[in-house]
Amino acid sequence: MPTCVGVAFKRVAKSYWFDPAGLELQEADRVVVETTRGVELGSIKIGPREIVPDEIQAPLKRVLRRAEQQDLDQERQNRIRARSTLALCQERVKALALPMKLLQAEYNFDGSQVTVYFASEARVDFRELVRDIAGHIRCKVQMHQVGARDQSKMIGGIGPCGLTLCCATFLTDFAPISMKMAKDQSLFLNPVKFSGVCGKLMCCLRYEHESPEDVKLKMPQIGEIVMSPGGQGKVIDLNTNSQQAIVQIFETNIELEFPAAELRIEKTTKCTDCRGCSVETLQDEEAEAVKPEISVDADRREAALNVAQMRISEIEQDVTE
Repeated sequence: MPTCVGVAFKRVAKSYWFDPAGLELQEADRVVVETTRGVELGSIKIGPREIVPDEIQAPLKRVLRRAEQQDLDQERQNRIRARSTLALCQERVKALALPMKLLQAEYNFDGSQVTVYFASEARVDFRELVRDIAGHIRCKVQMHQVGARDQSKMIGGIGPCGLTLCCATFLTDFAPISMKMAKDQSLFLNPVKFSGVCGKLMCCLRYEHESPEDVKLKMPQIGEIVMSPGGQGKVIDLNTNSQQAIVQIFETNIELEFPAAELRIEKTTKCTDCRGCSVETLQDEEAEAVKPEISVDADRREAALNVAQMRISEIEQDVTE
């Protein structure tokens, strides 16, 4: 297996594998590397290690050298040029009345190209803006529109928890977030409470969602009737991380918390096989069973329909009791 180092080009960004080319490198070293965009200056985030070839994006580029003082001076000059270019671009945006919010400007290492990042709620025709800026700075200009999450990552800020934003602190990419994650964690389903400064659902909803599926299956479901050490009651809330359940005792109407292992399910509104389906799910199965399938003969369709109808009848009878 080839030995590689992980190099990132921003403080909080994804790392890419590079061939150390025989250099003795360690984490936090500044290096000059060869990329598809040309020569770039980056930082080693992952020290030398053997990597499976399947995890390497071919062709594997190499580290050219450790960053020298002149390389660091070049990076500093690029940052100064980027600030002045961003200010110039802001003036032209106002003059052209373009509906866009400028966020950041970045020069590549050799200074031959600048990328300007902006946010906008709609598509923007920035061709005239690019021509104006390129005529002033005499280099190639690229405009890159980013979404709400990337905008917060670039600007930074403080979240509702009082800490700096996760995206600006350690998240290198954005995973999909949905309200189902909040529902699975028994949180109050109000999108306003789970929205971050970017206006999207907060990334931290995913942190406690990835609980082992076998743990969820062993726990009772909300709404089920259970026998607890404090008496018979109804499950009203769950904590999958600690495997605890809050039970409302019928006799005293008191809410108590018990380990899920100490609860015995006595009555459920779901099927007794795995408690993983509901009446609505079985109705969907019934509708699916009556659909004509070329590969399934009429006898199998009729048998599947009868089984689904029997399960629906049993569950509806349990609910009415």
